[in-house]
Amino acid sequence: MKVGLTYDLRADYLAEGYGEEETAEFDRPDTIEAIEGALKELGYGTERIGNVRALAARLVAGSRWDVVFNICEGMHGIAREAQVPALLDAYGIPCTFSDATVMALTMHKGLTKHVLRDQGIPTADFHVVETQDDVARVDLPYPLFAKPVAEGTGKGVSARSKIASKKDLDEVCRQLLATYRQPVLVETFLPGREYTVGVVGTGEDTRALGTVEVVLRENAESDAYSYVNKEKCEDLVLYLLANDGNAAQCMELSVRAWRGLGCRDAGRIDFRLDAEGQPCLMELNPLAGLHPEHSDLPIICNRLDIPYVELIRMIMDSAVRRVARK
Repeated sequence: MKVGLTYDLRADYLAEGYGEEETAEFDRPDTIEAIEGALKELGYGTERIGNVRALAARLVAGSRWDVVFNICEGMHGIAREAQVPALLDAYGIPCTFSDATVMALTMHKGLTKHVLRDQGIPTADFHVVETQDDVARVDLPYPLFAKPVAEGTGKGVSARSKIASKKDLDEVCRQLLATYRQPVLVETFLPGREYTVGVVGTGEDTRALGTVEVVLRENAESDAYSYVNKEKCEDLVLYLLANDGNAAQCMELSVRAWRGLGCRDAGRIDFRLDAEGQPCLMELNPLAGLHPEHSDLPIICNRLDIPYVELIRMIMDSAVRRVARK
């Protein structure tokens, strides 16, 4: 089976003049090497494609693959993670991970929370601030938490994200709207422990691999798994395998949410406990990072003694089963 690899290489975008934070979600060369090495170990033939622009050029030139292993995050637009799956759909080429509909929906954290609530999945009360005038309409109890509605890797999240007053809310929203040029998600601050769950499979085959608790060290930015904490996670964060009742609840909710939204193959779901100690789903990531040591999903697998090649095998098995059914 011929497997194409689509990805956004961080160095390519830095060379074009984009900044460090703008490219934070993109991959390092060793991530691509690790994925390709695992695929070859599993017996697949591989061909590197690159980003969505390279994919478009290759498709027009006539290139085809049996399946594409897609980890493209995209650069422009709230639906940027949907670009590669949508383009491949147009050519009838299957790819790993969720389809364009799911990728577009889950990139917008506000829309995702609306859908999760309809499914009965607990999530913090929230308000989406579209413009500065919307700040006056936020009617939630303090403290609050604010972040861009469609960013990953903790972009736009810092120690200032926890908000204690209307004045601070106005200032933080003004800064986020201007910097990221997208709406701001404002939600009730969740004060409890933080967990992240690894999920694999599609539909009825979905299962939660396990849960780790995200614990901030004393020298980390407080109150949030922020951009800085994620970028320097080896020094600022502890990842502890969790087997308590909270972890079990998070795993059960993860499977419900994954199936309910129609996610595929593998990903990660983040939770925090509210003031009553109940898990609330914060974010659902159907395109989780795959660096063997730095990304959360492989970190979960490492804590569970699941080899990296086995994670890639589970992803491919799920995708190949879908292709075979079609």
